[in-house]
Amino acid sequence: MRAQRLHKIKPVEEQPLVLEEIPVPEPGRGQIRIQIHACGVCRTDLHLVEGEIATPKLPITPGHQIVGVVDKLGEDVTEWKLGERVGVPWIGGTCGDCFYCRSDKENLCEDATFTGQHFDGGFADYTVVRSDFAHRLPEGFSDLDAAPLLCAGVIGYRALKLADVPQGGKVGLIGFGASAHITLQVAKFQGAEVFVISRSKSHQEHARRLGAVWAGSAEDSLPTKLDSVVIFAPAGPTVLTALKALRKGGTVSCAGITMSPIPSFDYSLIYDERKLLSTANSTRADVRELLDIAAQIPIRPDVELFPLEKANDALLKIKTGELNGAAVLHMNDLQ
Repeated sequence: MRAQRLHKIKPVEEQPLVLEEIPVPEPGRGQIRIQIHACGVCRTDLHLVEGEIATPKLPITPGHQIVGVVDKLGEDVTEWKLGERVGVPWIGGTCGDCFYCRSDKENLCEDATFTGQHFDGGFADYTVVRSDFAHRLPEGFSDLDAAPLLCAGVIGYRALKLADVPQGGKVGLIGFGASAHITLQVAKFQGAEVFVISRSKSHQEHARRLGAVWAGSAEDSLPTKLDSVVIFAPAGPTVLTALKALRKGGTVSCAGITMSPIPSFDYSLIYDERKLLSTANSTRADVRELLDIAAQIPIRPDVELFPLEKANDALLKIKTGELNGAAVLHMNDLQ
């Protein structure tokens, strides 16, 4: 089978992924093998290939927004049937017994494993995953529509939940890429007014097309104070921008898995019970909830399609901010 393999950490401009022929994997006990149709390309994949997120094994096949069909069942798998359509997100396994797993916070499990980081992911024709960390996909979604929901969508959804937007409230999104353009659709569906801060004029226009009531840059004056802000940009100074935009008692939720250093700031920015928190990974419940909401809306991500051979190009477009929406790799016939 074909797989895009990372052998050495280096800048994406140097084409770190190498397309290789490797054996088709066999599922073990409690696992399923998936024939992959499509896999979303995420900023987390970019952080991984460039070394900002450590991977415990090399070579590794990245990719954690996987859509395909169940191709083979491992021993003791009873909840899946051959040919069923399946989605696989970032979270790929937990211990199931620690404090965090027993308190509905499996996303914080110390022994969690993540797709495309701890085991081979979706930039390939096939992958093997734990059957209990795979998800059935709603009818009505094409493979292309479904793939970005599995990380870009779900991490934005969790960050939006943690941002505690009041009913009919005003929420700001800072940075407007794959995750934010899905989160905007969820926030609107839930009745919020959405304000988008992005340095990209094309991203601002994209946000307005999707229904943002205001879109501008950090240098522009917001027309109102915000109840909540979700930060998608991996830039520490945006935290100050977000806090300055908040009303009293508001919440800033940081959705990124990495961020550059946050500048020091005066205590007055968090006085009046303003809250600042991070969003770490996601749970299986988050995935199920997001897929259900996505089907109700229905969400239609804006997608740029790349063949598997062009995975490095997709990562570079993410790095340079050239995408309006999400990048998706295409492996086989799409549904």
